[in-house]
Amino acid sequence: MDTNTQRLLHTFSALADLGQEISDTNDFEEMLRNSFHLLLGSLAIRRGAVTEYDREAGTLRLIASRGFGESTNDALELPADHARELASFGSTMTLDGATRRAQRFLEDHKALASIEIDLLLPLVVRERLIGIVLLGEKASAEKYTDEDLEVLSALARHIGVGIHSHRLLEEVEHKAIENQRLYDGLRKIYKETVQAFAAAIDIKDRYTQGHSVRVGKYSEIIAREMGWSDEEVEGITIAGYLHDIGKLIVDLSVINSPERFSAKDSKEMSRHPSAGYEILARINHPYAEIPLMARYHHERIDGNGYPDGLKGDQIPPGAKIVTLADSFDAMTTDRPYRKKLPLEDVLEDFRANTGTQFDPAVVCAFCRAFLNEIEGRKEKRLLNLLKKNYDEVESVTPLLNQLISDFDGASLTATAH
Repeated sequence: MDTNTQRLLHTFSALADLGQEISDTNDFEEMLRNSFHLLLGSLAIRRGAVTEYDREAGTLRLIASRGFGESTNDALELPADHARELASFGSTMTLDGATRRAQRFLEDHKALASIEIDLLLPLVVRERLIGIVLLGEKASAEKYTDEDLEVLSALARHIGVGIHSHRLLEEVEHKAIENQRLYDGLRKIYKETVQAFAAAIDIKDRYTQGHSVRVGKYSEIIAREMGWSDEEVEGITIAGYLHDIGKLIVDLSVINSPERFSAKDSKEMSRHPSAGYEILARINHPYAEIPLMARYHHERIDGNGYPDGLKGDQIPPGAKIVTLADSFDAMTTDRPYRKKLPLEDVLEDFRANTGTQFDPAVVCAFCRAFLNEIEGRKEKRLLNLLKKNYDEVESVTPLLNQLISDFDGASLTATAH
């Protein structure tokens, strides 16, 4: 095999190794070091360095080197006009008399002046300077041939593309993180706005302040216990906050009546689910079913609810959850016409009305969440909401176990969709 053929095969082998290194290594700094050592090894070069150009800072940062000591560890200034000039040249520059540009570069950087550099290779991608490779002499002390320069230029282009690709990925990741941060910020603002709005709704009813926020939190606890996704849980929480928004159109004297509703008052109050739907349907929510949950939170499994008399699976799963959360809060807080009920009575009401008013799967999930908190398996969120009105809750543990036993697996009509 003649010398030229061997050189060609060696070049292909070096390029293949370099391409594999660039594509396989996740550690950017390690990739550059290994790639640079492949470049040095391709022609047995004694010393060299590879730098990356930072356009914003106008500096060259040393990434990898061999035989250069500590003199080049600091960032080297490279003005934008000089960077553009090097990029426009775009190929290997020898330092044996032909390149004033390369000589000027060395003269501008005293740290490199004492180092014997034979070659300077600008790393250029899409007419932009990515970095510079600096090379000393070959171990054989032979002059670089035109073929050597072609090999080094090809290898350097691979390194330049590797740096450029990595930085592009970093930029994409940075933008993705920034976009996610903005999105999370908007979601937080949306949720805080909804909470404030829920508080404004409850202020209209002096007897039930905090009701909407509690219903939202109870709904969240139930949905999470049922295995709903984070997005669905967030949606049901918002729905709980807004379920009573239709009360904004209900006569204030009816809402604040100190007595049980008359037939006329009940008719007036029964307008609020439909009114809530009309209000919410005009808003482009992140969670599409929120208006339906507001409309149907007074529907019943047996079809005797309102406003549409839906039954069973006709009722959206989220509405079934809000129904139970709404009823639980109503029974565990004082109302103008009655005091809060004992927890045992609340759970007995659940038992009596499961399958008619409440969905069995929702009741079971609520009881599991309640029991898990009492027994210390879950964070005490539900209990913290109750502690203002109830000192002791452990006494209902047997009843919770019984309800779970009665209704576990009885119905899956309210599972996440």
